[in-house]
Amino acid sequence: MFSFDFSPHHVSVLVVNYKIVVLSLQVNLSVLKHATMSDGHETDKNIEIWKIKKLIKALEAARGNGTSMISLIMPPRDQVSRVTKMLGDEFGTASNIKSRVNRQSVLGAITSAQQRLKLYNKVPPNGLVLYTGTIVTEDGKEKKVTIDFEPFRPINASLYLCDNKFHTEALNELLESDDKFGFIVMDGNGTLFGTLSGNTREVLHKFTVDLPKKHGRGGQSALRFARLRMEKRHNYVRKTAELATQFYINPATSQPNVSGLILAGSADFKTELSQSDMFDPRLQAKILNVVDVSYGGENGFNQAIELSAEILSNVKFIQEKRLIGKYFEEISQDTGKYVFGVDDTLKALEMGAVETLIVWESLDINRYQLKNSATGEVTIKHWNKEQESNQGNFRDSVTNAELEVQDKTPLLEWFANEYKRFGCSLEFVTNKSQEGSQFCRGFGGIGGILRYQLDMRSFDELSDEEVYDDSE
Repeated sequence: MFSFDFSPHHVSVLVVNYKIVVLSLQVNLSVLKHATMSDGHETDKNIEIWKIKKLIKALEAARGNGTSMISLIMPPRDQVSRVTKMLGDEFGTASNIKSRVNRQSVLGAITSAQQRLKLYNKVPPNGLVLYTGTIVTEDGKEKKVTIDFEPFRPINASLYLCDNKFHTEALNELLESDDKFGFIVMDGNGTLFGTLSGNTREVLHKFTVDLPKKHGRGGQSALRFARLRMEKRHNYVRKTAELATQFYINPATSQPNVSGLILAGSADFKTELSQSDMFDPRLQAKILNVVDVSYGGENGFNQAIELSAEILSNVKFIQEKRLIGKYFEEISQDTGKYVFGVDDTLKALEMGAVETLIVWESLDINRYQLKNSATGEVTIKHWNKEQESNQGNFRDSVTNAELEVQDKTPLLEWFANEYKRFGCSLEFVTNKSQEGSQFCRGFGGIGGILRYQLDMRSFDELSDEEVYDDSE
């Protein structure tokens, strides 16, 4: 039984050997106390969001027999007494289940939920999420799991479900509730509709148009040609305005589904659209900026995001591009204030030289604590999946003695726990942006911006000399 503290309450989970379930539950819950939002730091918020993503993956992977898995979500200002009474009624109903195995599993889960709720006098300010039940492990054995925590932002959903899986839809909505911005990129060749939420850019729709150009031919028909040209422009603006209403107005609430709207384009169409009577007044009120871009389509979309960076400064996509852009700038100027790779980054961390630690959120490297069975010496190794599968790594290269695994921790989890000890800030990045993809593929997904210039090669040479001297 593993126990973790969260705020004034306790989060405990019986860890299960079910594919990635164990690892993910540990990753998310073992450091919840380090990522509480009471101090309001942006770094802690990013870590908390990363934990919730890992937790959701783990919960979605878990499966049980019958309906023995309970998903319970209580919104802020709900009453613990109401839910306790409801669970009591459910216990009475579940006693009538005919299948003995299923009945015992359901009753056990309800009892676990009741016992856990006794730890709470009232529902926490952000609500309460509780998952409990019996899940089936990979080798067919049954294990009990109980997870309860207060989310990092208010959860406005009420849920009670008994099923053969955990329901995480409300947690997914919690992550998606970041501000979403709409983009309309409009020029003489066509229009693109897109959204930017956090670090996720999405193209909703795009269409092309063939508009007649200005010309002086036509003689007596020149005015007619001009009227036809203006009519087609008018129809183009009207179609764009109608599609904008379709994509950016929620039909259920009749309100905009974006926090703001950016109009972009290389011609005067964007200004014409913003001032047109055909453009929905609800969307006109949401226009944040009108920008000139050199291109249309997706290239124009990317340029519009860049040009609107100041307005969208709180959006993670922009923050990520700026952060990695600053890292690449240090490299291009060869300032020596950068580090990359697992070994070099950890050396710089131990020296207290790292100011900002940058890590890919899906970095698949584990930290091993190994003990030599012959000498008792303890060493730390960092291996990826391929290195883990090589059994030769688990033997001493000199004596061939077996290296016993004392501890195995995902490196991401270790960073989330320990980064404050090194006096640095921790930033998770994705590979969804061009810069993020380059960082993950070219630099191994781990690196740091240093406080002062440091030449890691000189330390490698120094350590080699020390080994040589010792051997003499």
